Amino acid sequence: MKKDLCDDKLHEECGVFGIYSLSGEEVSSDIYYGLIALQHRGQEAAGIAVSDTTGPMGNIRLKKNMGLVNEVFSQDDLERLQGNIGVGHVRYSTTGGSIIENAQPIAMNYIKGSLALVHNGNIVNAQEMKNEQMYRGLAHYTTSDSEVLAYEIIGDRVKCASIEDAIKMSAAKLKGGYAVVVMSPRKLVGVRDPFGIKPLILGKRKASDNSASEEKNTTYILASESSAIKSIGGEIIRDIEPGEIISITEEGVSSDRSLCQKERAHCIFEYIYFARNDSIMDGIEIHDARIKAGRALARESSVDADIVVGVPDSGLAAAEGYAMESGIPFALAFHKNSYIGRSFIKPTDKERQTAVHMKLSVLGEVVAGKRIIIIDDSIVRGTTMKQLIEMLRQAGAKEVHVRISSPPFLYPCYYGTDVPTSSQLIAAEHSSEEVRERVGADSLQYLRIEDFKTMVGNLPLCTACFNNQYPVL
Repeated sequence: MKKDLCDDKLHEECGVFGIYSLSGEEVSSDIYYGLIALQHRGQEAAGIAVSDTTGPMGNIRLKKNMGLVNEVFSQDDLERLQGNIGVGHVRYSTTGGSIIENAQPIAMNYIKGSLALVHNGNIVNAQEMKNEQMYRGLAHYTTSDSEVLAYEIIGDRVKCASIEDAIKMSAAKLKGGYAVVVMSPRKLVGVRDPFGIKPLILGKRKASDNSASEEKNTTYILASESSAIKSIGGEIIRDIEPGEIISITEEGVSSDRSLCQKERAHCIFEYIYFARNDSIMDGIEIHDARIKAGRALARESSVDADIVVGVPDSGLAAAEGYAMESGIPFALAFHKNSYIGRSFIKPTDKERQTAVHMKLSVLGEVVAGKRIIIIDDSIVRGTTMKQLIEMLRQAGAKEVHVRISSPPFLYPCYYGTDVPTSSQLIAAEHSSEEVRERVGADSLQYLRIEDFKTMVGNLPLCTACFNNQYPVL
């Protein structure tokens, strides 16, 4: 399967979801709808693994395949996936190829039981860990850092009294950004990297059986985003702290913070682009952060224009903020075809252009004769922005000024974001003026790194893709 090579966007690697119904309710449909809410985080593969905490140990039911969530699972599949505890995953490959072998969950049986694991992020020392596993005879062939992590937990579980202790032992060796949810026969365990680069959120929902006790009547949820918890009628409890290991058993929730540290570095791109607009992450409302980014752009890079437009969907909130601050009217200039889905096509220039026209069309009556400010969250290779500007001019736009709600991308990401090498980043190879000329804009301005404080306050950030300051290597 080929990636969407016409797509000129960054991609988050994965979305994770875990759920445990203490009252014994079936959870496969909840996982399905949770993954639908996380579909924007990964569109290449999807999977669900479930178990029954009252059934035989190690009886994991698993279904995963390439494709979107609604392509992978049928109603019959969900009915076969019976159990009251489970994990789910949506994937966009960054490390490891786009093949079924790399789809998650990863389910394994071992001497002390079984586990199913879902992972978002990237383990930068995975090769080192893999070499050690091969030396110990634990694993001979692994296809992804997620599988390396699963083998590491299994290897440590043999030496530990509990799955939580094994996960802590393994997590202490990891370098990188990650959020992991592990299902064992009787427990659901989540862990977030000590820097908090990747998000993980705890929620709950009351079951329909009112005869049970308060605790036994609860379904607990772990997810990459609050929107996934809300999508199944849950309520947010809190974000998992960076470095925290959260364990959910039939007794309820317990926490181990022994791996927590003072230094943190939350991925700024969750707030710029990755997270769904209606999510709340580490106390920050995503839509509000993007509005503030647009306002900051207007204050720092004003220009005379008739309308402000956003590139759907990623640029719309920032465009609203720009319009609010500048007083220039906000308008919808593009119609987005939401039913195109993935476009696995050959990467010729003609086919790239066709794909963009299929996904977005210009509302000519909105832009004709207008001076336009177009807002997007980023410029990666520059191909999509160039085509959008050409489309606006063909529809009669007099001027097109580009404003970007992030700084120029200059460096690759090692933590599970699909930022290509610097040679593929247009801003790393060209000055801002050269980028402006290449995309055909009348002017071009980026958000400043200093403006991140306006977006997210004092939240500690990872901004390595902009300034080469990596929190962990």
